[in-house]
Amino acid sequence: MAPGRVNRDGGRALATFSALLEPKRMESRAFGAGGPPVPAVGQGTWKMERDDPAEAIAALRQGLELGLTHVDTAEMYGMGEVEELLSRALEGRRDRVFLVSKVLPQNASFAGTVKSCESSLRRLGTDRLDCYLLHWPGPHPFGETLRAFQQLQQEGKIRSYGVSNFDADDLEAAVALAGPGKIACNQVPYHLRDRDIEEALVARCQALGVAVVGYSPFGAGEFPAANSAGGKALRAIARERGVSPYAVALRFLLREPGTFVIPKASSARHVEENAAAGDLQLSAEDVQRLDAAFPPG
Repeated sequence: MAPGRVNRDGGRALATFSALLEPKRMESRAFGAGGPPVPAVGQGTWKMERDDPAEAIAALRQGLELGLTHVDTAEMYGMGEVEELLSRALEGRRDRVFLVSKVLPQNASFAGTVKSCESSLRRLGTDRLDCYLLHWPGPHPFGETLRAFQQLQQEGKIRSYGVSNFDADDLEAAVALAGPGKIACNQVPYHLRDRDIEEALVARCQALGVAVVGYSPFGAGEFPAANSAGGKALRAIARERGVSPYAVALRFLLREPGTFVIPKASSARHVEENAAAGDLQLSAEDVQRLDAAFPPG
């Protein structure tokens, strides 16, 4: 989105870039059953090892200043390189951040989970994670991973634990093993062109007290083109609201309670656009227009 310009007659454009920099409120929600308040819009770091390190660090820090203090990473990302980069971005800022990382399924035996967590902590330069996730179901029984999560929690190395890429059946089984209110979140793909989780998974998470964290909320590089039907709907609402289409997309995905999004941004400008979703309000008509433009399934 280009910065707004002042017209020659003195009139102001609908949205100036400075307005984008000033979200009045960053909405927070309980992270799981009885969990702490966490910003609904966070920051993802998948593939950040491909970005210019200085620009990525600047973008992450800008996000923190704008209230995007829910930061997600994983040992898989750049095989630890992103966690090391993130440690530089969080230097002197760790206590302001809700920090999440993940263990790879092949490492998720009891001993492997403990080892992976300790390695992530070293790379991140911290003594604890706010939430630690199993990246997706894998070869090791979830009971082994859970036992490691529980030990790490008792030792103060993680404050909570959850899962990622679990379908409704996997999630039910995990909650049955862990007990009610123990699985903090389920991190899953969620964007305008992939709304499959709305069919059953979101409702199951809500019933079980599990937060839904949507990753790749812009479709992993496939954000709707400006000249597509969906893109036109997004941009029309964005113009009316004085924000970017990215902010509109994020706000649509946040319309259900207990839902979070972790968009990645490798530039300060993009993170500012994402942060504008924090206090954006969509009307019922806006939601209907987007629902029609991006139908489920």
